Amino acid sequence: MSVTSRYLGAWEGFWRDAPDEPGAVIWDAEAALVAERHLALFRPGLADPELPVVDLGCGSGTQTRFLAGRFGRVLGVDLSEAAVALARRNDPAGPAEYARLDATDAGAVRALHDRLGDVNLYLRGVIHQSDPADRGPVAEAVAVLAGRRGRAFVVELAEAAKRVLADLAGGPAGPPPKLRPVFAHGLAPAEVADAAFAELFGAAGLAVLGSGDMPLATTEFTADGARIELPARWLLVGASEEAGGGA
Repeated sequence: MSVTSRYLGAWEGFWRDAPDEPGAVIWDAEAALVAERHLALFRPGLADPELPVVDLGCGSGTQTRFLAGRFGRVLGVDLSEAAVALARRNDPAGPAEYARLDATDAGAVRALHDRLGDVNLYLRGVIHQSDPADRGPVAEAVAVLAGRRGRAFVVELAEAAKRVLADLAGGPAGPPPKLRPVFAHGLAPAEVADAAFAELFGAAGLAVLGSGDMPLATTEFTADGARIELPARWLLVGASEEAGGGA
């Protein structure tokens, strides 16, 4: 199985059109507001912090570069070749690595696990931005890559974010400038129910080892200068046996 041509084309178009400058993409906030906050929750939950880290859905690589300064080996992967190329341009000296990966391609996922072994994973907004048929395979990819020793820190928009985005899009001036490309390329954020994430990972053999609420910072601002933050949930997941066979 692999993603649909429509979905792949949407992401290639989005990242091909995205400006190179930092903060041009609405969810590409600086790491101090995103990965650094998440790391305080992620690192204490790792069974083996020496494992490689895979940033699944790395986009422009902003968060990947931050993680690369804090773990021994970090690989950013993305469905979009244009995103991977942008991440590499943004990180010419490394030390992060970047590669294209279709997380719904089971063969490619197994090949990556064969190369790296068990890994810890970091992913933001990957499942809620996946087509419905792809969400289960993405969760399964997380399970394969994590293996028995790895864990994944997953951040997804909460159901409540849909109303926030609708209000932003429905304002007198229309969607804020950085939100317009998301809609223009046919991407539909915040379309997954909160309860669905634990169900998806559970079906893939992963247990929820921790969870909570933490708003996700964006690079967009309201008319009065306040940074827009979207309601979001985080989960730490790992092999179900680590939690006695269930969440």
